[in-house]
Amino acid sequence: MSKIAFFEVEEWEKPYLKEKLKGYNILFFNDTINKVNIDKFKDVDIISVFIYSKLDKVLINKFNNLKLIATRSTGFDHIDIQKCMENKVIVCNVPTYGENTVAEHTFALILNLTRKIHKAWERTRRLDFSQEGLRGIDLRGKTLGVIGVGSIGKHVIRMAKGFEMDVIAYDVFKVKGLERKFGFKYVSFDNLLKNSDIISLHCPYNKKTHHLINKNNIGKIKKGALLINTARGGLIETDALVKALDNGGLSGAGLDVLEGECFVKEDTQVMSKQFPKKCDMRIILEDHILAKMDNVIITPHNAFNSVEALQRILDTTVDNVKGFLKKKVVNKVDVGKYF
Repeated sequence: MSKIAFFEVEEWEKPYLKEKLKGYNILFFNDTINKVNIDKFKDVDIISVFIYSKLDKVLINKFNNLKLIATRSTGFDHIDIQKCMENKVIVCNVPTYGENTVAEHTFALILNLTRKIHKAWERTRRLDFSQEGLRGIDLRGKTLGVIGVGSIGKHVIRMAKGFEMDVIAYDVFKVKGLERKFGFKYVSFDNLLKNSDIISLHCPYNKKTHHLINKNNIGKIKKGALLINTARGGLIETDALVKALDNGGLSGAGLDVLEGECFVKEDTQVMSKQFPKKCDMRIILEDHILAKMDNVIITPHNAFNSVEALQRILDTTVDNVKGFLKKKVVNKVDVGKYF
């Protein structure tokens, strides 16, 4: 029977995986697989890792029987794909798991801001039932600007249509037929800033998107709009955001991510014990200013964090393992297009 080893496993994951892989020869390890402990596991056939196990060519060559690496992440740059290809080791990943989860959190932030639920909650827990200052606004008829029409962005658009909102969107890559299917309109970046009542960010973080919203363009945003970010903190220049909120350019912000976070590749990385905590103190202090503003809601990078989303990661990994063993490989990383 194939020997399967899971690394970087949290305690809550073990019973779930045992149940899903009942009857299989499974080993669990809390640590990463690395050059120090590799000799203990070099006879396994299948390994499942998270992003902190750096599977370079030296480690991969140490295995005697390795046939499959099932990473419990979307990204796979912690694995030497070239060496896997040479050694005929299949690599599978988790392409998606939290599109609706993050989209739902996006609207949780929007509704909290538009209906001032956070303020009402703080007031009523003090047994103060006055309504002064709690008047909200309807979403119906408002324009939502979605930046990034990927899997999460599409879910946000679907939900917005349920609230009878008008939706405009900006994306570097326009997909033909998508506007008609989801009922939105592609516009230029400046057009979106100028005409959106609410702007929601759903694009990846990279060199081109660093400070996508910044001191040079934040003034173009429609006065009094709301800004929502459930993507990556570095998409927004924090100082520009603070000033726009302070001078009334923006009426509020809902943030699940902050620029002060260390570099995050995978959302689930923030739950790991190994998640680094050293961050730029200047930016962290600016984030403290945001935390004290009553028109800002901050959640702790929690948009992805639902029971179902985390189970989908494990379920997809289980499917990847079972599919391989049944010679019906799923979610295989297409190494051919990278080399």
